[in-house]
Amino acid sequence: MIVKAENKHIKISPSKMREVMDLIRNKDVQEAEAILINLNKRPKESLIKVLRSAIANAKIKGFEPRQLYISKVICNVGPAWKRYKAAAFGRATPIKRRTSHIKIELDLKG
Repeated sequence: MIVKAENKHIKISPSKMREVMDLIRNKDVQEAEAILINLNKRPKESLIKVLRSAIANAKIKGFEPRQLYISKVICNVGPAWKRYKAAAFGRATPIKRRTSHIKIELDLKG
């Protein structure tokens, strides 16, 4: 692990986030960014933000983006927002709005 970046409390369920993360796992940084830019899924904005943060951290440490690849991408479960929805006969049914924590680690190729 050369560089890492993370973002917490993202209002997207972890299962939807992992679906997009599988597309960029173990890819070059520039290739992964191109994949995310051309993707038509909602989690891409959060992943692009974290990936660009990791690239900026790498530049501060003196590494070029073309030298790096994504060595680890993790999506953990964040706290769920508990809400209620009106149901029949004056009842209420619970809703859990799930959140995610993203962590990206970059490493040198080869």
